[in-house]
Amino acid sequence: MRELAGRKLVLYFYPKDDTPGCTKEGIAFRDTASQFEAAGATIVGVSRDSAAKHDKFKAKYGFPFALIADTDGRLCEAFSVWVEKSMYRRKYMGIERSTFLIDATGSVRRVWRKVKVPGHAEDVLAAVRDL
Repeated sequence: MRELAGRKLVLYFYPKDDTPGCTKEGIAFRDTASQFEAAGATIVGVSRDSAAKHDKFKAKYGFPFALIADTDGRLCEAFSVWVEKSMYRRKYMGIERSTFLIDATGSVRRVWRKVKVPGHAEDVLAAVRDL
């Protein structure tokens, strides 16, 4: 991704394409994408879904940013977002909704873990503007 060199990067990890929370998060980033662009930042989403699923998800909601298909989980492991989760007393491995703000030199400047979707895109945008 050479086109990212010298730009701020918002790298957001989400559990699954076309699910309620992930869709709301994607829409929030979509709706603020021009503001991120004006602030010199590129948005990239990551999940373990396939490229074909990502293509459908992007087309359905008009996302103007890239979605990385981390099917082997290497990127999730590198950012420590592949974690044990629990639902209805059942434990399983999954992506912890997280966002990383990376500056133009490639340094991670901010990390949001266990993201709550409402207001998150706006919080990240404010941090991008403060860099």
